[in-house]
Amino acid sequence: MGAPGLSPLHSIPSTTGAVARLACARLLAAGLPLAPLLSKAGLKAEQIDDPTARIEVRAQVQLLEIAAEQLKDDLFGFRMAQDFELRQIGLPYYIPSSSNTLADALSDAERYTRIVNDGIKLRIDLNRATAIALDYIGVEPESDRHQMEFWLFALVRMCRQLTDTRLAPRQLKVRHFRHAAPPEFRTFLGCEVEFASDSNEIIFPGFVSSLPIVSADCHLHELLVKYAEQALATKTPDRATVRSRVQKAIAPRVPHGKARIAAIARELGMSRRTLARALAAEGLTFSVLLDQYRAELAKAYLAHGDLAISQIAWLLGYREVSTFTHAFKRWAGTTPREFRAGKPSDSRAVRQA
Repeated sequence: MGAPGLSPLHSIPSTTGAVARLACARLLAAGLPLAPLLSKAGLKAEQIDDPTARIEVRAQVQLLEIAAEQLKDDLFGFRMAQDFELRQIGLPYYIPSSSNTLADALSDAERYTRIVNDGIKLRIDLNRATAIALDYIGVEPESDRHQMEFWLFALVRMCRQLTDTRLAPRQLKVRHFRHAAPPEFRTFLGCEVEFASDSNEIIFPGFVSSLPIVSADCHLHELLVKYAEQALATKTPDRATVRSRVQKAIAPRVPHGKARIAAIARELGMSRRTLARALAAEGLTFSVLLDQYRAELAKAYLAHGDLAISQIAWLLGYREVSTFTHAFKRWAGTTPREFRAGKPSDSRAVRQA
């Protein structure tokens, strides 16, 4: 479980500024001095060295443009997306990789960017096709090529890896302009790229969303379940009560926002009504039990300080940080930030959202 006093979640890679750090690694490998290039983008070496430091989206966009110019690589973002380890993006990879279908995985990714990232907006549309749209907040489209190309091609890679198929989009559209589509793009995608479009969008055939996740990475799933068991050990009786069985079934579903009584009842081999009666015999309802489970797990996450508050909200299945904050105030009589500030569990600096 790791060092004494630390949660196993300390091993989850940070996602904050991941692209900037990948770019810096390329610059260093090429023997280029990093400090003056970071300065041109308004960044400092300490921000790159600290995996918990947040990097403003404009600065990251500018850094990738600078890196591409220095490396004389007009396809810098595309090339970075080809060979980086997907696990480096952290939670946005681990949670989707333990989903059941690509539609579930994309929904998790959309919820992550909505609740955690205030600089990037991800939208998933499964109504007519499988469409993945990506936009920045507060960044002009013409100011960026490389970061947007990185993310679009990385998303295609992730969909392929999760489904273990050679998915070919029907179309890829980008807002920025290029004189001509590089042949490398078509070779990788198997489709044309539309530049100077009205959106940044990957469009797959509709059936793609129902593809199963077959290359699941269970790393985070196992960590979360173990951590939940550790956090709730003193709250749950040793004997196999209905309560303990429900909590065990809830654990892997909470991060996906799918801890619902019907699904839990099916897993336990009961009807929804039978499960409700069994819980009632122990003086509980499903909604109360789920609420208690989230409350205890939230307090455990906050006490260890491994995750940002926004990430904790996501891992507990919420779609908005404000919803989590209101729930936590009801549970603990204080906000998550106040709770964390008052209960540091180790000597490391407490990380805020």
